[in-house]
Amino acid sequence: MYEIWLALNILWEMALTVWPLILGAIVLWLVLMVMAWRSPGSRWHAGLPVALLAALIVGVAAFVALPGQSRSSFADMGYWVDWLNLLAMAAGFGGIAAAFVWPLAAMARKTGLRREAA
Repeated sequence: MYEIWLALNILWEMALTVWPLILGAIVLWLVLMVMAWRSPGSRWHAGLPVALLAALIVGVAAFVALPGQSRSSFADMGYWVDWLNLLAMAAGFGGIAAAFVWPLAAMARKTGLRREAA
């Protein structure tokens, strides 16, 4: 249990160092959500597969890239907490990607925008 608490404290301290970036991302996400919500013909359900695909791609890329960002490797990860943290961070990056892509995909897949043949 101590390891989990330590990991949460480390994440909190890391978040404190980049709080303006986090705040900006939250504001940008809220703007995207409002734009998609107010946009006529947005298809939320049709945008979900695109968002999930983006989450999968970003999550896998983060899983592979994150150990190298800390000058580590998969061989150095011998403890279950290391793997759990890596999976959680990769899932977090994937979730953030899905959160940003979903409103954009919903707006891009609007209904009623087909061109009529002249």
